[in-house]
Amino acid sequence: MNAIDTNVLVYAIDSHEPAKQVKARNLLSQQNALSDTVLLWQVAGEYLSCLRRFAATSRFPVADIDAVILDLLRMFPLVLPTVNVIPLSLSLTARYSLSHWDSMLVAACIDAGVVTLFSEDLDAGMAYESVSVVNPFA
Repeated sequence: MNAIDTNVLVYAIDSHEPAKQVKARNLLSQQNALSDTVLLWQVAGEYLSCLRRFAATSRFPVADIDAVILDLLRMFPLVLPTVNVIPLSLSLTARYSLSHWDSMLVAACIDAGVVTLFSEDLDAGMAYESVSVVNPFA
């Protein structure tokens, strides 16, 4: 199973990064076709927050936010965190010196059974327990 980090979703709508936008959109289409990709709760929340920040600065149309989020929820099943995520996050922070939010993301991946996380924010090629990070922009 795969998961996509918030940065990939942001690049998919960010015309300020055209090369990354193309790669992000291709990855999303590819993952949607494979039907083994999930949307983690944390990523959905971060993405919605980013869209609202972009809208506040006229970088993204306010009127499109709901449709974009609902389309994303139709593309990928939403996975909610369990009570295991926080203790696992604490362990990951101690073992790998991850930031709080990165450890929460990796913990959510492990908890959900994700084996590949597409992200540019973590070390590409690194395996955090059962989760391998792939940078789709490298």
